[in-house]
Amino acid sequence: MGKVSKATKKFQSKHLKHTLEHRKKIKDHKRKTQGRRGNKSEEEKREGALTKDDQKLKKSSKEEVFKDMSVENFFEKGIELPKENKKLKKIKESKESEDDESSSEEEGDMAANMATLSKEDPEFYKYLQENDKDLLDFAASNPLDAADEDDEGSGEEGEQEQLEQGPEKVELTLKLVKKWKKDLRESPSLKLLRNVVTAFKVAVNLNKDENVEDYKYTVTDERAFHELMFVALKDLPQVIQKMAPYKTTKGSRTLPGGANVSKISSIVKSHSASLLVLLNDITNTETAALILHSVDQLMPYLLSYRRVIKELIKNIVEIWATTREVETQIASFAFLHSASKEFKKSILEVVLKTTYSTFIKSCRKTNLRTMPLINFQKNSAAELFGIDEVVSYQVGFEYIRQLAIHLRNTMNATTKKTTRSDPAEVYKIIYNWQFCHSLDFWSRVLSFSCNPERENGRESPLRQLIYPLVQVTIGVTRLIPTAQFFPLRFYLIKSLIRLSQNTGVFIPIFPLLSEILTSTAFTKFSKRKENLEAFDFDHNIKCTQAYLGTKVYQEGLVEQFVDLVGEYFTLYCKSVSFPELATPVIISLRRYIKTSKNIKFNKQLSNIVEKLNQNSTFIQTKRSEVEFSPSNNTEVNRFLNDLPWEKTPLGAYVFVQREVKEEKAKLLRESLEEEDREKEEQKARNAEESEDEDVEMSDSE
Repeated sequence: MGKVSKATKKFQSKHLKHTLEHRKKIKDHKRKTQGRRGNKSEEEKREGALTKDDQKLKKSSKEEVFKDMSVENFFEKGIELPKENKKLKKIKESKESEDDESSSEEEGDMAANMATLSKEDPEFYKYLQENDKDLLDFAASNPLDAADEDDEGSGEEGEQEQLEQGPEKVELTLKLVKKWKKDLRESPSLKLLRNVVTAFKVAVNLNKDENVEDYKYTVTDERAFHELMFVALKDLPQVIQKMAPYKTTKGSRTLPGGANVSKISSIVKSHSASLLVLLNDITNTETAALILHSVDQLMPYLLSYRRVIKELIKNIVEIWATTREVETQIASFAFLHSASKEFKKSILEVVLKTTYSTFIKSCRKTNLRTMPLINFQKNSAAELFGIDEVVSYQVGFEYIRQLAIHLRNTMNATTKKTTRSDPAEVYKIIYNWQFCHSLDFWSRVLSFSCNPERENGRESPLRQLIYPLVQVTIGVTRLIPTAQFFPLRFYLIKSLIRLSQNTGVFIPIFPLLSEILTSTAFTKFSKRKENLEAFDFDHNIKCTQAYLGTKVYQEGLVEQFVDLVGEYFTLYCKSVSFPELATPVIISLRRYIKTSKNIKFNKQLSNIVEKLNQNSTFIQTKRSEVEFSPSNNTEVNRFLNDLPWEKTPLGAYVFVQREVKEEKAKLLRESLEEEDREKEEQKARNAEESEDEDVEMSDSE
C-alpha cells in the first residue's frame, strides 16, 4: 500500500466523518422527495395506478425473471424479437400480393388504353397532354381515401351549418307553462327545475342586451310570460323547499348536507341572476313584495354563495335608498331587517356597510322634497344597527374614525402657512350635506341603541362612541365660525340635542349658540333693501350671497336661536338642578339685551329669559318640599318623574312653539303636493295636445 499524504490524513481525521454524514443526508433526502407528487418516474406512476394485488404479482414475476441475474448478463446475448405466427404470415403475404396484382393490372389496362388512344386519335391525345397531363400520369389509388376526405369535409360543413342554425327552439306557450306548474306540484324533478329556471331567465332578459338566442326557449305569448312569472316566483320556491327541506332552529333556517341539496342550491344560484334583473326593474310595491318574498324563501340555499348574497343585498338596499314610494321602501326595509336578524353571522355586517355607503351616496342632493325620504332612511338604518350592537360598534367605530380623520386633515391643511391648497376647496370636504347627514345619522344610531329605556340596566357597547361623535360634531361646528355657515351649525346643534335627549348624556350646547350673538350678523344693521322670502334653515346648510347681511336673514337667525335655546333647556326642565344650570345663561342673555340695539331681537330674548326664570322658580318650589339630599342619586333621578314635561312653564312654551312650526311645515308640504299635482296635470295635457296635433297632421297628409 502506498504512503498516505499529510493532507489525506488531515482530511480523514477532521472532515471525513462529516462528509460521509452529509452525503447520507442528501441520499435520504433524495429518496424521500422521489416519492412525492410530481417527482415520480413514469414507471412509478404506472405502479401507483395498479392495485395492491397487481403490484404484488408484478413484484413476484420480476423476482423470478431477474433473480441472480445482472444487467450485463441480461444484455449479453442481445435482444431476441418474438417469432411471427406462420399461418398469419402466409395470409398477410397472399393478401398483399393480391392487392399489388389488382393495382398493377389496373395500371396496365389504363396504360394500354392510353397507347391505343394515341394511335387512333392523336389529336385528342395531344390535347390531353397539353391541358390535362395528370390524367395521363395515372397512378392507382384507394377509392376509400377519397371517400374519407369527402366524409371529413361533409362533417365539418355539417357541424358549421348546425352551429349557424343554433339549437332547436321551443316556443313557450301557456299550455306548456301550466303543464310545468302541474308537474311541479305532482312530480317535481331537477330537470323540471332547470327548465323553469332557463325559461324564466329568457323571459326576464327579453328587453336586455344579454343574448337570449343561446337558450332553447323563446317567449312571444304575453299570457305565458305572466304565468311563468308567478310559477317562478311563487311555486318554484315552495317546490324547492319540499325537495330539499331546511331545518328551523332558534328562529334561523339551516340546510342539511347531501348531494341533492348541493344540486338544488346550484339551480337556485343560477335562478338568482334572474332575480337580480327583476330587482333592478321594480316599478310598483306589489311586484317588489312578490320578488322580495321569493328571495326570502330562497335565502338558506344562497348563503354559501357570498358573491350572490352581496349582489342581492346591494340591489335591495338600492331600492330602499332610491325609490319614491313609501310602501316599497317599507317592504325593502322589512326584508333587510328580518334577513339580518335571522342570519346575523352571514349577512349582518354586509347589510350594515352596504346600507351606510348607499345612504351616503343618495343624500348628496338634499332639498325640501328629498328630506322626508332621507330622514326615513336614517331612522330605518338606525334600527338595523340595533340588531347586534357588537357588530354595529365595530362598523360605527370604523366610520366615525373616518369622519374624525377628514376633520383633522382639513384643520391641518388650513392652519399650515406653507399649504398651497385653497381653503374654500379644503372646507368642501367637511362642509357638505353628505358629511352633515353622516354625523346626524350616527347621532340617531346612538340615540336608538343607547336609550336608557331600551338598555334595561345594561350598558350598550355603542355608548363608547358617544364622546368621539360629540367631539367631531363640535369640531365641525366651529371649523368656520362665520354667518354664512350658521345654518350648518343649527343643523348639527339639533343633532346634538337629540343625542343628549335620548342617551341622558350632558352635552354643553349653549356655548355653541352664544357664539352667534357676537357675530357680525347681529352687531351690524342691515342697510340693504330687499324683497326676499324667509330663508329656509331646515333644508340649507349654507347661506347664499343674496341673503348675507339682509334683515330677512337676521330675523331668521333670531328665530332659530330662540327656538334652539328653548329646545335645549327643555331637556332639563324637570331636573332638580335646573336653577343652577339656567342661572348663568339668564345672566349672559340679560347683559346682551342691555347692550343690544335691536329692539325686535331684544323682545324675543326677553321672552325666553322670562320662561327660564319661571321654570327655575317652579323647580325651586318643588324641591323645597323634598327631604332627600343631593347625594341620593335614586331620589334625584325620580324627582318630578310623574309630571309631564309640557306641564312645566318652559315645557308649555316649547310645546306651543312646536305646534306652530308643525302647522307651517304642514302647509308647506300641502302647497308642494299641490304644485306637483298641477305639474303632472300640465304634462298630461301637453301630451294629449301633442297627440291631437300628430293625428291632425296625419289626416291632412
